[in-house]
Amino acid sequence: MFTEIQSFEEFLKLKEDEPALLAYFSTEICNVCKVLKPKVAELIQSEFPKIKLVYIKSDKLPEVAAQNQVFAAPTILVFIDGREYIRKSRNIGISELQQEIERPYSMMFS
Repeated sequence: MFTEIQSFEEFLKLKEDEPALLAYFSTEICNVCKVLKPKVAELIQSEFPKIKLVYIKSDKLPEVAAQNQVFAAPTILVFIDGREYIRKSRNIGISELQQEIERPYSMMFS
């Protein structure tokens, strides 16, 4: 499941330490985010179990959102070896997200 990020420093450390990280940026008032979040968690846990899931409330940690140029909710960023590989915003399809993660994930963990 998702680990909620509490500080910018925590996010930077995880981004550096984890081989693969999916950051889910959202806000309290985003209804689409609430529906999409469990679907993303289910996808990652079943298909890509080595990806660490983190959740960032953009309204509570605006500096994390700003440093990652996140201006819309929901936004999903996937980092591999600390580098951003995938960026999805607003209208996010689960099957599309799965297809985009497959190649870098298999290269990293096969």
